[in-house]
Amino acid sequence: MSSPTEEPAWKKRAVERSTRAAKRRAEQRVDRFLDAAQAIMAEKGTTDFTVQEVADRSKQSLRSFYQPFDGKHELLLALFEDAMGRSAHELRALAAEQADPLEGVRVVVQELFESSRPDPSTRQQPPFTDFAMRLLISHPAEMRVANAPLLALFTELMEELEEANLLRAGFPPDRVAALTVQTVMFNAQSSGQEGAHPFTAEEIWDYCANGFTSDS
Repeated sequence: MSSPTEEPAWKKRAVERSTRAAKRRAEQRVDRFLDAAQAIMAEKGTTDFTVQEVADRSKQSLRSFYQPFDGKHELLLALFEDAMGRSAHELRALAAEQADPLEGVRVVVQELFESSRPDPSTRQQPPFTDFAMRLLISHPAEMRVANAPLLALFTELMEELEEANLLRAGFPPDRVAALTVQTVMFNAQSSGQEGAHPFTAEEIWDYCANGFTSDS
């Protein structure tokens, strides 16, 4: 028998149901804001939009926007983290299709480079390029969190190379992974600035591979 001061079981259940319902509604509001922002970015090809535009597109109020988000920066960060997570998931699937671990790294490196470079026909940068560069300088800790899924994937791939005796001796897989990701993404995002002959995905792969593979 419960003590007089103990909360009744029915009340606990009612509170839990109410909390779950409120959480679902909050998640739905957040998803609508994210979907609206993604739609606007797809149309504009840039992150140059206002919070008011997002609120209008989502058919929600500004007040409801500022409940889950402090401002546009936090919204962009959420979108960026989501994009990086999806990218890592897609790249992992590509690598899994390859029987040879080195071939798995190759397809991932080249796909990451191609997806991160400007559109060859318009020279327009991917929407998050400018935001990512600003984040790297002003909020490095947030950038590390956003990049975590991608770094985790590359670390796994480098560990597979190490197990196959294809990784250069004495070079930790996580360090190789970080250097590879930085090399690929920096050169992709600065593509076109190096003159009339921009780097290709094949050149980036050749450089990375000869930097971390063994001579055997």
